[in-house]
Amino acid sequence: MGIVINGEEKEVDDYGYLLEPDFSEEAIQAFAAAEGIELTDQHRTVINYLRQKYQEEGHTPNMRNLVKGLQDEDVMPEADSKLLFDLFPDGGAAKQGCRVAGLPQPKGKGGY
Repeated sequence: MGIVINGEEKEVDDYGYLLEPDFSEEAIQAFAAAEGIELTDQHRTVINYLRQKYQEEGHTPNMRNLVKGLQDEDVMPEADSKLLFDLFPDGGAAKQGCRVAGLPQPKGKGGY
């Protein structure tokens, strides 16, 4: 089973993450619809940050480093764990945010 992006079915893992990243706007739209998320500017800020970090580092930050990075890099100074869980209630931005961003599953402890 997968998710349809631009009329093409993309393969996902058992947790719904893409096996290969898709940086298209259509990927964001498809996952947001599937997850029941109505995208706001704050969602997009987090998604863009996650995509940037994935492209730069080959992985995404864990929640602690995500909050710190958003604050320290002045991307989203108001970011805190509560806000990121409000935006992405199914596991927070470090998990659900990666799915909506069209990124593969985060590696987990030690893999960040």
